[in-house]
Amino acid sequence: MAKESCSHLDQIHDVHPHTRGCEDCLALGDEWVHLRLCMTCGKVGCCDSSKNKHATQHFHATKHAIIRSLEPGERWFWCYVDEVGFEPG
Repeated sequence: MAKESCSHLDQIHDVHPHTRGCEDCLALGDEWVHLRLCMTCGKVGCCDSSKNKHATQHFHATKHAIIRSLEPGERWFWCYVDEVGFEPG
C-alpha cells in the first residue's frame, strides 16, 4: 500500500522509544513477539501476534493512528484508521 492512501501522516512525529520492550508487558512481567512504536507519542507496544496486543490497545485508547515496526531491518509503518501499510521515502 502507498503512503498516499493514509490520511493521518500529520500524526507522524520525531519520536524515540520510551523503553527497550513493550511498556505494558514489562509492567506485567509478560513476554511479547514483536515490538511496535507509536509515531505520535513514542510508546512501545507489542504486536497483534503477541497475546496482549498492546500496540492495538494503545491505538483504541488514544486514537494515535500510526505505528512503525521496531524489528531490526524492518522499515514499514501501519495506519490503524486507514488500514494501510507503507514504507517511508
